[in-house]
Amino acid sequence: MIMRYTVYFFLVLFSATLAAAGDNWPQFRGPTGDGHSDATGLPLTWSETENVTWKTAIHGLGHSSPVVCDGQVWLTTATKDGLEMFAVCVDLQTGKVIHDLKLFENAEEDVDFSLGINSFASPTPVIESGRVYVHFGTYGTACLDTPSGKTLWQRRDLNCDHSVGPGSSPFMSGDRLIVHYDGTDVQYLAALDKATGETTWKTDRSTDFGDIDGELRKAYCTPIIIRSGGRQQLISLGAKAVMGYDPETGQELWKVRYGGWSNTARPVFGHGLLMITTGYPRPTLWAVRGDGRGDVTDTHVAWRLERNVPAKPSALLIDDLLFLVDDGGIASCIEVASGKNVWRKRIGGQYSASPIYADGRIYCFSHEAKTTIIEPAREFNILAENELDEGFMASPAVAGKALILRTKTHLYRIEQQE
Repeated sequence: MIMRYTVYFFLVLFSATLAAAGDNWPQFRGPTGDGHSDATGLPLTWSETENVTWKTAIHGLGHSSPVVCDGQVWLTTATKDGLEMFAVCVDLQTGKVIHDLKLFENAEEDVDFSLGINSFASPTPVIESGRVYVHFGTYGTACLDTPSGKTLWQRRDLNCDHSVGPGSSPFMSGDRLIVHYDGTDVQYLAALDKATGETTWKTDRSTDFGDIDGELRKAYCTPIIIRSGGRQQLISLGAKAVMGYDPETGQELWKVRYGGWSNTARPVFGHGLLMITTGYPRPTLWAVRGDGRGDVTDTHVAWRLERNVPAKPSALLIDDLLFLVDDGGIASCIEVASGKNVWRKRIGGQYSASPIYADGRIYCFSHEAKTTIIEPAREFNILAENELDEGFMASPAVAGKALILRTKTHLYRIEQQE
């Protein structure tokens, strides 16, 4: 009898742990970093008066995505002029603001000009139980205790000239926090000990820019970890090249050269291929095998796609199909194996936010406040279209059966109302 109740207790505890894990969205593009969620029961339709559990105003200007852990939603914001930078924590159940923390102040002469398409709070935080890591690029990185809001450590000595504001989100790899600094002046990535903030390794980009300088050296991409060629690799896009690094040491393993810069879209990996977008001035999509060594530009590019490739929104890889929404509102479905187009349709609007795949649907969020929900299939089919008052620059989060959406002015919890 005692054994039976002991087993029952651990089964209940295990089920509760799984439920809690399903409520977490720890980084840009979710638990697996590719925009996928295993959530079910998400709403198909909503508006300002339908399926809104709560709506909370967020001060300032920020394009960072919300992250969720242990019943808290965290995001960053800043004054429009970049002189003050904040981390905001909202209760997942009620929408009440728990913490509103001013982390950094900047002198006017130390602040770059930020274009309207960007903000001074664009990098998405990384969160785990008890700690959240917030990043404002050259303006500062901080680790916060999530229950109290206390700053545990901060760094302001890792710098570059973003020119038009920061964009790369931090990434957690084991006990390291990976941060990128691809500026107009210097280009490097660094691994910080997540417990102390101390630098574990720092690696300069090996890109040969020649006489190219300024804007053409910038990048804003967030890395991913893949396993290819029998090894773990940190995949990091910079201006003019994508590199594979050893995440333990920062050693460069391979690279592929291209012509673009200001890369924003996060890469995806599957079927042995790494799908990357090359950035401005005209983004192209490259499928790259990740098992090379050295400069593999001439040997490891499987195919290229040049039409209607997004500069900012990241792609979705679903089974053997890749789904894209470009900045101008053209959605595409691509065969991963061949790079051939299956369909291409206009859904309208302008896009910066990356789409998500959840509950068997693709959700796309536009600047104009419209969400278009598409069936992930070889035949194009719009399932629903929904609108809110203000548009989307930030990518969404999923928590349980709810969508956590950040518009230009508010944070929403959207879920089916019973």
